[in-house]
Amino acid sequence: MSLPTSFSRFSALAGAAVLITSLAACGSANSSDTQSDAGASGASAGESASLSGNLAGAGASSQEAAMEAWKAGFAAVQPDVAVSYDAVGSGAGITQFADSQVLWAGSDAPLEGEEIEAARARCASPAWALPVYISPVAVIFNLEGVDALNLDAATIAKIFTGEIAKWNDPAIVASNPGVELPDLAITPVHRSDKSGTTENFTDYLHEAAPEAWAYDPAKEWPIEGGESGDKTAGVVQAVTEGEGTIGYADASQAGDLGTVALGAADGTFVSFSNETAAAAADTASPVEGREANDIALKVNRVPATNNAYPLVLVSYSIVCSAYADANEAALVKAFVGYQVSEEGQRMAADNAGSAPLSAAMTAKVRAALDAIR
Repeated sequence: MSLPTSFSRFSALAGAAVLITSLAACGSANSSDTQSDAGASGASAGESASLSGNLAGAGASSQEAAMEAWKAGFAAVQPDVAVSYDAVGSGAGITQFADSQVLWAGSDAPLEGEEIEAARARCASPAWALPVYISPVAVIFNLEGVDALNLDAATIAKIFTGEIAKWNDPAIVASNPGVELPDLAITPVHRSDKSGTTENFTDYLHEAAPEAWAYDPAKEWPIEGGESGDKTAGVVQAVTEGEGTIGYADASQAGDLGTVALGAADGTFVSFSNETAAAAADTASPVEGREANDIALKVNRVPATNNAYPLVLVSYSIVCSAYADANEAALVKAFVGYQVSEEGQRMAADNAGSAPLSAAMTAKVRAALDAIR
């Protein structure tokens, strides 16, 4: 079984570096076109040619490859704005945002619980989650001679709880006829930091395999002990350097590792691709109890058929609905507007393999940006 060709499995950060080089070479030639595109996004990037200042953000490491592309593209539109982003993980980014260290945070999950109140206190107004990036979370593994497997949610849950400990366990063999699976110990690897990717992964197990996964969705890994890695890169490194390892990471960073097709309700399996990720995002529902411009989404983790990949993350830019400084508000609106612009989404797709936002979702984000004061 091979991966769908519609999802590029390459070094996303290297691709971003190539993009930056090409933009540097032709940025001035394309500046007017890019500026027009950003202005059409409903944000102020194309309309305010004189924007300047420092725009610091922090958060989700899943966005890192896309962020390099966004920063490069935005520099062609607003050369006097210095954008920085520290890919410290969703939890740490939200903490920095709440502590007023950064103007916005990248997060693979919307604010929840105490985070909502901490962000409200920081902003002196509600904070909003604005979708900017849609990507599958790949279940990655390192098993010699095997590059793809079928696993249902219950089997994955039992692997990560330790109930299934060998690669030739009957549950794995049953869904992978013809695959030679060794009598080798499985080593699960989880995120050591507070992570929105972990929250998406545990939400998937919680919703799709409640009989095998007894834990609530959370940014922090709920089981003590075991092997772990810091941020996306740490998990990928641990899986790559191990033997018989398995983990989870933004699919853009899966590289040459083996990946898992997930079970659907009809008994078939679905691999990740731009198309299957977008289909899953399109069926997401609004999180109850949120303001109209707080676009927090709940993904359906149990698709009826194999045309939607259920382990998808919607990554957000967490912003204040009001900023005390008008220039800070203008910078945030311009940059997030660029993220969701047609060009920004194309850059994220080319350099991080993400699925583009739908037109309807983009319109909602633009309306929210227009409402920021």
